[in-house]
Amino acid sequence: MAVSPTVTDLLDGFRHLSALVVGEAMLDSYLHGTSSRLCSEAPVPVVAVGARVDAPGGAANTAVNVAALGAQATLLSVVGGDAEGDALVRLLAGHGVATGEIVRDGARRTLAKQRLLAGGHMLVRFDHGSTHRLDPGRERAVAGRLAALFAAHDAVVVSDYGYGVLGPRMIATLAGLQARAPRVLVVDSRRLAAYRGAAVTAVKPNYAEALALLGARGRGDRHRTTLIARHGARLLDLSGAQIAAVTLDTEGALVFERGREPYRTYAQPAEHSRAAGAGDTFGAALALALAAGAHVPAAAEIASAAAAIVVRKEGTAACAADELRGYLAGGKKVLADAAALEASVAAHRRAGRRIVLTTGCFDILHRGHTTYLNAAKALADVLLVAVNSDASVARLKGADRPINTLEDRAEVLASLSCVDHIVPFDDDTPAAVVRAVRPDVFVKGGDYTRDMLPEVRLVEALGGVVRILPYVEDRSTTGLIRRIRATSRAA
Repeated sequence: MAVSPTVTDLLDGFRHLSALVVGEAMLDSYLHGTSSRLCSEAPVPVVAVGARVDAPGGAANTAVNVAALGAQATLLSVVGGDAEGDALVRLLAGHGVATGEIVRDGARRTLAKQRLLAGGHMLVRFDHGSTHRLDPGRERAVAGRLAALFAAHDAVVVSDYGYGVLGPRMIATLAGLQARAPRVLVVDSRRLAAYRGAAVTAVKPNYAEALALLGARGRGDRHRTTLIARHGARLLDLSGAQIAAVTLDTEGALVFERGREPYRTYAQPAEHSRAAGAGDTFGAALALALAAGAHVPAAAEIASAAAAIVVRKEGTAACAADELRGYLAGGKKVLADAAALEASVAAHRRAGRRIVLTTGCFDILHRGHTTYLNAAKALADVLLVAVNSDASVARLKGADRPINTLEDRAEVLASLSCVDHIVPFDDDTPAAVVRAVRPDVFVKGGDYTRDMLPEVRLVEALGGVVRILPYVEDRSTTGLIRRIRATSRAA
């Protein structure tokens, strides 16, 4: 039995992958200026424009993110034979995207969005460009290029804004190709039902798109996660996908997979909201992670982390591989000493946040762990994981454990968005950590009972409650190691 690839392995694997991005490419332009007076002709500000910044948008931004993450990116799209099309192709080439499959159509205008900003505040956005369907001859030609390119790539990302490139012929071609030579196929579209017969690997709707697919109406932001969580199976049925990743902005993402429990990622608050294209980043990173062999929870964490990086940037931006690697390393999550733990707990208490504490060795992280940690996070605002040191694991599990060092175990845990802090401890019990944290909730898995946990009395004496979460069947590190060793001996 093979051990799941680590986050580092997955990110390293991106550079060996190629991805084809299909959809509507756009030119995003930002006009930056200042304003100190109103126009005499109307009560509107006069903006003196001092700078213009252009960036690839839409499907072009998805392709740029594929390239920035280290994979080979090819964009199949249609743009006009105009100055905006020229600028877009130049920008894409500068970002390392293969542009030879971008079709120039003199009968169309390149899709472009111009944003006017004054003092950092966006005042207005101007949209222009052709949004009608490709003419039949052009669509046949582009579908032919799709057929020629499809099998040569490890992943295909569809970025469908409904602006004419992905018509019925293109979608039918995509479905036929996927049936004959399946690839990791990720679809980001406002009309996901149109792809139901295309054997899609994953769809990536935002909240509004998920509601539209369900034919439902929202009940306000406070209920988004609860509402979507009830309809995961229906989203999968309606889209025909194996995976549905519903992005929820500040609430992270809910990821549904056929035959599995839902998985949630958590977002960290961004400093500002002037970023654009985080959904493109999410789709690109999700496709590459799945193509690299990631299980769905790991792919979701990678995609969410990449999107979180972009949200902290200005304008239409991409996530670079080194940025993603640093973010997922999560060094700031590890509280290495008592002073750091005390300061962090005090800050959370001042903010009125409830803390849930769990403990364990977490030697080889598997789906049982991620399911358990997500359930623990849902019980409070902050999840703190106390991890046994290497010496402590050896005393508890035997001289041949741990398999992975404390540093490696902490790094893998830190890559999970549900984990807020990691506290190493060297004792045989986490009593000292419990006293320092005074958790609102103390959690252990269903393979434990209250009688097996000496810390129960301490937690309750400090005012906390103890919760035993359901055990995930056939998911234990000890059992996994036993099966790996048995497989190695048989080989």
